[in-house]
Amino acid sequence: MRILIAIGMLLCSLVSVKHALHMFQQNRYELTRYTSWMKANLRVLTENLPVILCGAFGMAASLVLKDMALKLTVFGLSLAAGILALLKERRASYIKPLVYTDRVKRQIAVTAVLLIALVWFFSGDPFRTAYGLGIICMAVLPWLLIYLMALITSPIEKAVQNWYLNDAKRILREHTNLIKIGITGSYGKTSTKNVMQAVLSERFNSLMTPASYNTPMGITRTVRGMLKPIHQVFVCEMGADKVGDITELMEFVHPQIGVVTSIGPQHLQTFGSQENITREKMQMIELLPSDGLGIMNYDNELIRNWKLKNSVQTVSYAIDYEHADYRAADIRYSSAGSSFTLIHGDETYQFETKLLGKLNILNILSAIAASRYLGVDWKTIQRAVRSMKQVEHRLEQKKINGYNFIDDAFNANPSGAAMALDVLSGMPGTRYIVTPGMIDLGEKQDEINRSFGRQMKDKADVVILVGAKQTQSIVQGLSESGFDMDHVHVVDHVKEAFALIYRDAEKTDTILLENDLPDAFNN
Repeated sequence: MRILIAIGMLLCSLVSVKHALHMFQQNRYELTRYTSWMKANLRVLTENLPVILCGAFGMAASLVLKDMALKLTVFGLSLAAGILALLKERRASYIKPLVYTDRVKRQIAVTAVLLIALVWFFSGDPFRTAYGLGIICMAVLPWLLIYLMALITSPIEKAVQNWYLNDAKRILREHTNLIKIGITGSYGKTSTKNVMQAVLSERFNSLMTPASYNTPMGITRTVRGMLKPIHQVFVCEMGADKVGDITELMEFVHPQIGVVTSIGPQHLQTFGSQENITREKMQMIELLPSDGLGIMNYDNELIRNWKLKNSVQTVSYAIDYEHADYRAADIRYSSAGSSFTLIHGDETYQFETKLLGKLNILNILSAIAASRYLGVDWKTIQRAVRSMKQVEHRLEQKKINGYNFIDDAFNANPSGAAMALDVLSGMPGTRYIVTPGMIDLGEKQDEINRSFGRQMKDKADVVILVGAKQTQSIVQGLSESGFDMDHVHVVDHVKEAFALIYRDAEKTDTILLENDLPDAFNN
């Protein structure tokens, strides 16, 4: 009988195990972040409580009942409850599902051993005779099991990472003629990287880090798996969410050209202060070689006011700051994209692009600055800018079921969100915005989201907010601005937001999707 009880416990705990591993991955395998998430989401630990209680009752009843047939029937029903939970989990959809990397597979193996040991323990006395107490324990303990699993696997992961990292460093050292461009910023990194790649690939055999591969291991995978001797340029996105990250990546890649796209309160919770963020991001320029080039966005006050200690050559780009080396003026938007005039000293050049928004134009300016430094002629740059594709999920115009969407779903930030609203304000028809607000902004998150709500006045006609708790500050900002609150809708899930769109919007209207919401924050 103990084996049957152990099987039941195992089934009732598997969903919790998967959820715990999923949230550990979304919190970047960092126990401090995982702990903070656990404190803020305690209710998730008991989300399967009805199934757990059903299983516990069935197990307890199977022990008390005397008739073996009835005992097995009740036991089977309790097992069915656990199986139903697994089937429900298989059908569940996540914004960012658990990715079964080699690291996760190792974590699963260790967790499985620990789980089986715990199941065997809790299936025996005194838990077996405590009316299913063991089952309830096994549904909660997997969340705590992550700590023990991380303690066991940490030395293994560190050794594996160091080996791969050192091999990637060797490859970069041996590629002596490679031009390496590092890109960092609180936001705009990935868009800038894509734009930079589109322009430089017109002239060079260029490689960029894919997707958001901006961590040491992401860059390592790119170097080891994609970098070839024929590549002339390596465009490398560098992310940071704590002090020391950019310094570590600069010592790894050693770029000759560095771009700082922006500095703001992104990841304020992990950095601790805006001063720490600014100092860390500016290491991109401070650690460049003396014969390199620093490219900086002078519309950003924190970047413009930084007192650079490195004697490296620098150039600036901007839209609003009039004294920048590369400046865009006379910006116009349409359903076909954007156009602007580039001002460089006494020279002016006309540019057209499918991309929308000031942020994308700033990204183009940084790519122009790098291209001119590397000797690319103006006509080639103009052609590249005109033909480059829209960047996925970054003010990307698209048709969904015949409706006009502007997809700006990639991790909104205060500056990018404001620019997205500016683009929306100039679009035809009724203007909709669908957003869960901004996340991971520490103690300033409520203030920033409240300001975001105020900015929607006169730029959006209908607001659909995803998540009542998450968006309370946006509602406050909307109310303070005098927005017509009859046109504000709060829903629990993205599917409900789309249902509202398809019910109320016309095909001539415009819908802005502003910010994605990882499942770690969607609870």
